[in-house]
Amino acid sequence: MKILALSGSAREASTNTALLRAISALAPQSIEISVFHQVNLLPVFSPDDEGENTPAAVQKFIEAVAAADGIIISSPEYIRAIPGGLKNAIDWMVSRIEIIDKPIALVHASIRGDDMLSSLRKVLSTVSGNFFEHIFLRFALISKTPQEIAELMHSPEYEPQITAFLLNFIAAIQQSEANE
Repeated sequence: MKILALSGSAREASTNTALLRAISALAPQSIEISVFHQVNLLPVFSPDDEGENTPAAVQKFIEAVAAADGIIISSPEYIRAIPGGLKNAIDWMVSRIEIIDKPIALVHASIRGDDMLSSLRKVLSTVSGNFFEHIFLRFALISKTPQEIAELMHSPEYEPQITAFLLNFIAAIQQSEANE
């Protein structure tokens, strides 16, 4: 099972990216999770740049989406909204078939951000028929370093939560595939 973990943060020491990397490190061997944390490198979406004009960075991103059996997204909230880089990445996928029924779940690295999560849920349920809103994992990680996050996620308190989240997501993906 291949999962693309998409960070909505452009920050190098992002708590969201660190959370996704920790989840990847804790995934069972049957689940391969690759973390995409470079939404800031995607050019601004323009319909004029689709098709044969698709920029190489976007094409590489779309190929990662297409190769994934599912997507896990973690994102900060910027001014009560979806960060521009993540929204731009989603915009690149809107007119493409790769995202239409792609299973998607959310994780969140903060106890804040409910406005962004609400908006992101609306966007994701619009672009994918398999956005699993009920499969959600949230931790309070604000002000923690990536190293602290990695250590914390390996603790007896958090590791079982990550395992349960991943197993629930995989089961939902398999059920979705069985229904096709």
